[in-house]
Amino acid sequence: MGQVLHGCATTTHAVRAALQRSKAPLKELAAQHGLNPKTVSKWRKRAFVHDAVMVIVPL
Repeated sequence: MGQVLHGCATTTHAVRAALQRSKAPLKELAAQHGLNPKTVSKWRKRAFVHDAVMVIVPL
């Protein structure tokens, strides 16, 4: 069964784990995975690889 990602997710658990394990520079990883370097930096700082809970606020 496939992963269920929230609507704005650009990465999967496997990609996030690879970003956290890798020692390569941010720009290199970003280019390799088609991500923004800020996204790579964000996932490297986190201690987990699952999506954060998305809360929908009614207008």
